[in-house]
Amino acid sequence: MLSGMDTDSALLRLHHAAGGAGWLRRLLDACTHAGDEAPIAALGADDAAWTAAGAPPPARAATSGEDARRAAEAALRWREGGAHRHLVGWGSALYPSQLAGAPQPPTLLFVEGRVERLWWPQIAVVGSRAPTPAGRERAARWARAFGEAGYVVTSGLAAGIDTAAHGACLEAPGSVAVMGTGPDQCYPAINSALKTALAREGCLVTEHPPGTPPLAAHFPARNRVIAGLALATVVIEAAQRSGALITARLAAEAGREVAALPGAPENPKARGCHRLIRDGALLADEPGQILDLLGEVAGRAVPALREHLGGSGRQMLDGDGPPQDPGAVGCPPADPRARHVLAALGSEGADLDELSLRTGLTGSTLAPILLAMELEGRLTQQHGVYHPCGSAPPTGAVPRRRRTG
Repeated sequence: MLSGMDTDSALLRLHHAAGGAGWLRRLLDACTHAGDEAPIAALGADDAAWTAAGAPPPARAATSGEDARRAAEAALRWREGGAHRHLVGWGSALYPSQLAGAPQPPTLLFVEGRVERLWWPQIAVVGSRAPTPAGRERAARWARAFGEAGYVVTSGLAAGIDTAAHGACLEAPGSVAVMGTGPDQCYPAINSALKTALAREGCLVTEHPPGTPPLAAHFPARNRVIAGLALATVVIEAAQRSGALITARLAAEAGREVAALPGAPENPKARGCHRLIRDGALLADEPGQILDLLGEVAGRAVPALREHLGGSGRQMLDGDGPPQDPGAVGCPPADPRARHVLAALGSEGADLDELSLRTGLTGSTLAPILLAMELEGRLTQQHGVYHPCGSAPPTGAVPRRRRTG
């Protein structure tokens, strides 16, 4: 079965057999000696390795069955059916470190759009599917403030608060939508235009393979991905039994910050927020409180990026924003790959796919390099196209620490 099999096909067969079970992460971790071919090594590992990882006896046979083959082929067809579609597996260079450090991270992510945004510092904005007009306005205003401060806003593409938050962040640095369906589905269907727009500037991500319909059991699992990606979860409006409270609980369990907006005592959609505040969540009444809270937390996300690059980079939260031209950086990039990328951009700029062709580097290698250069102020991006600073108006997509005192 392994003869001629590529890494993605192997990973997809394993994912089909495991679903969301943690044994697959352990099996892949045991095969890191194989590097990028860890999924192939895992598929061909002996029975002792599978048993040690905790795989149930039927799992191995399930990887070679007809259902697994069809599922893998369907996922590969989805990936090849549109630009900027990616399969991001556990252990991949593109797998976001924030999510990897959360409880029960998914083994495989189906991503469409700007996959590098998964590494960007994120704030989750969640709440009621049927908010008050004031709640909808607050969601948009707070999300816009987070975006203007350089954070990616993450939410669940649901009606109500999610829709307002995503819609306010269609400009750089964009928004991440975590879906509870397959990547080829849209729930609710009324958000199909929003989904398309999000794929242009931000990205769409799900752990469910193509063809997966909206199922009630999938949405709490989606919430754990939202909580795991974000540095903080902000609840705008939520009733006592809102799914947003699940996201908040999962964020707290992952060691992330949780904040809630208070509301009028007679508003039933504020009662979940009041409960969170009583349980220890930050009472937040203006976006700057969240930005102040996250200044140092976001700064601690940089070492993972540096480890990716094998070099040092400018602290993304120090100073007052990106320099406006390459000379302001002070010297050429220390990483030779970054110098190569900067030369390949030229004055006209390029998107991720074009840069891959020009440099010979894979997307998984380029993404963290581009992110570091964007954080350093060496380049900007607009609608997925990267430009050296000075050749396009800066997007301002660098988180800034608010100064107090």
